[in-house]
Amino acid sequence: MRAVVAYGSHDLRLETRPEDIEPGDGEVMVRIAAGGICGSDLHYYHNGGFGSVSLKEPMILGHEASGVVAVVGKGVEGLVTGQLVAINPSLPCGKCEECRRGLRNHCNDMVFRGSAMRFPHAQGLFRDTLIVRSDLLYPVGSNVDAGLAALAEPFAVCLHAIKQAGSLLGKIVLVSGCGPIGCLTIAAARLAGAKHVIACDVVEAPLAIAPRLGADEVVLNGPDATGLSAYKAGKGKIDVAFDCTGHPAAVASAIDCLRPRGTLVAVGLGGSMPFPLPFVVTKELNVTGSFRFDAEFAEAVDLISSSRIDLSPLISHTYCVDHVVDAFDLAADRSRAMKVQIDFR
Repeated sequence: MRAVVAYGSHDLRLETRPEDIEPGDGEVMVRIAAGGICGSDLHYYHNGGFGSVSLKEPMILGHEASGVVAVVGKGVEGLVTGQLVAINPSLPCGKCEECRRGLRNHCNDMVFRGSAMRFPHAQGLFRDTLIVRSDLLYPVGSNVDAGLAALAEPFAVCLHAIKQAGSLLGKIVLVSGCGPIGCLTIAAARLAGAKHVIACDVVEAPLAIAPRLGADEVVLNGPDATGLSAYKAGKGKIDVAFDCTGHPAAVASAIDCLRPRGTLVAVGLGGSMPFPLPFVVTKELNVTGSFRFDAEFAEAVDLISSSRIDLSPLISHTYCVDHVVDAFDLAADRSRAMKVQIDFR
């Protein structure tokens, strides 16, 4: 089978590896159809990792994927050959302290596909075939494209972020950073009943996609950070802000925009930064983080399958896996690409 393997910084190889063996009891063999390139995949490609996480051995990339059921193992119910499924890349242990508390996304022994956080690394989904536990496969509607099904994982991340904010019904919402996660957060906020959604970025190209996913207003916030001035008036005009950048300037600007007792949800995973704590105190702001997802994966699949939400504007390019390096190079260019996917068919 073909597999997309990262060896280190700018060392990405399309390799031929042995085909997976037959699935065991409770397992299914899936032929991967489509996979989306995520920011973490780009970090492995460009930098060999991010923060304290680095490649210590060759690793198959990818955690956003859909595929077609090829072989069904014994004891598997509800899945049939030829069925399109979204693949949940997250496998919490179910036994540790955090899992027992119901915080499965914070599992102390998490196996997350395409991640170098543990060693040996959890090999990813960018391959022709995969044997996986049947409970990690979610059938999608017969009218759903494989590329849309592969968006279930990043959309689940954003659905979880929305839950962290509490009710958005009738709220004025700011989303800072309009890459794939930002735009999907916009879609999720609109679905959750936000009254007015503002999309903000320092790059113009992503802002062209944001209205197609539910933004009412777009703001190009340049180096002088004056684009959001109207929302900083008084003690702030924004009810809930989602920061999808992890950048200190964006976080500070969002806090300036929040009205007293507003909420900041940190979605983007940046580095350490100065933090305007005095404003959090004097405006009595609620600040929370959002990390991965759990039950939201099933919700994402259901929303995509039922066509209650159209995420197709997010997919800007699709490359055959034979041109995977070109796909990764393009995915890093925010001025030209939004979500770049790889076709394995």
